[in-house]
Amino acid sequence: MDPAFLNNNGLEHLPKFAIALIIGLMIGTERELSPAAKAGIRTFALVTLFGTLSGLIAEASNSGWIIAIGAALVGVMMITAYMRDPQPGESGSTTVIAVLVSYCLGVMVWYGYGQIAGMLAIITTILLYFKAELHGVTHGLTRTDLVSIFQFAVLSVIVLPILPNTNFGPFGTFNPYQTWLMVVLVSGVSLAGYLAMRIVGERHGAPLLGLLGGLVSSTATTVVYSRNGRDHPEMGKTAVIVILLANLVVPIRLILVTAVVAPDVLPVLAPVLGMGFALGIAGTFHFWRKWNTTTGAPMPEVSNPTELRTALGFGALYAIVLLLAAWLSDIAGTRGLYMVAIISGLTDVDAITLSSLRLHELGSLTQIQAVTAIAIALLSNIAFKLGIVFTVGGPAIGWPVLRGMLIVAAGIGGALLLI
Repeated sequence: MDPAFLNNNGLEHLPKFAIALIIGLMIGTERELSPAAKAGIRTFALVTLFGTLSGLIAEASNSGWIIAIGAALVGVMMITAYMRDPQPGESGSTTVIAVLVSYCLGVMVWYGYGQIAGMLAIITTILLYFKAELHGVTHGLTRTDLVSIFQFAVLSVIVLPILPNTNFGPFGTFNPYQTWLMVVLVSGVSLAGYLAMRIVGERHGAPLLGLLGGLVSSTATTVVYSRNGRDHPEMGKTAVIVILLANLVVPIRLILVTAVVAPDVLPVLAPVLGMGFALGIAGTFHFWRKWNTTTGAPMPEVSNPTELRTALGFGALYAIVLLLAAWLSDIAGTRGLYMVAIISGLTDVDAITLSSLRLHELGSLTQIQAVTAIAIALLSNIAFKLGIVFTVGGPAIGWPVLRGMLIVAAGIGGALLLI
């Protein structure tokens, strides 16, 4: 044993044991509330301390087997406790796993991973405490929803890693890995909204459905509620609120995507889109308070965002828009890029946004040029949505939506002029 290992009588290691104790007390407190659990606050606290102590002894003796033996002893102890006194309808497997996790977290604390151990402890406690809610979520999912999750797993875990991360084609714009990464990013955001909408259903009213609909597809949500407001005039005000909220999600969605893809552009983009969002949410809230609408809203008819056909379609659109943007920027400068932004933004803001960010990464666009292209595309998209609302929903829905959308457009346009 290294004589310096326990220098100063080992007192410098007390903070690690304190962290382990806190982790054990937190998880144990939750288990104490479960009548069938064979381990409570004291057991979990001792287990995490045991894990940290095992790490100390393993490091001092230079033997990793100490940790493995400790984990085996903890597991056998818990299994034996449940075998001796089984509870009807309670296998005890959750508590056994929780105890083993606590032991491992204690070991992590010893080896300097206290911060991530604390984060994992919080996650573990949440998973244990919200058992009923998590079961309700899974029971609310259909076979189609599970297929959506599996399809996203295939897109992100199987397809993405095998694609080459190399630039091909004119201007070096086509990169199979980067293109599919954009597909995964957009599909992931849409899938999160899609599943949340399926779980929430119609229980939480129009505002939440509008926000979730905007995450999945603001265009589909706009079409559905424009038609619904036209066919059911008594729901017209509710339809207006949902449409405005769904489209207010778009700038926030673009800000989040930019934060992942090109965070250096975010300080320029966030104030531009944020101004439009802030003014838009204030106007929408004014409408909501003025009308005091509490009418229920139907579920938006949105398709599975992770279907292979949908993913391939977006990937192809992204690649085409990226190539056109690079080509027209080369021969016509920023005017060519902005022309692509206007045309592409009519139907899909994500493609031109990601294309502009990609060109910025390649050094073809400055931050301001990329932000301007994104803002122009969003303004073009707003104009397109207004056309949908007036065509499908009629003037009764169109005029209130127009007032709300103009506020958003004015905010974006005004902020764009100031950069």
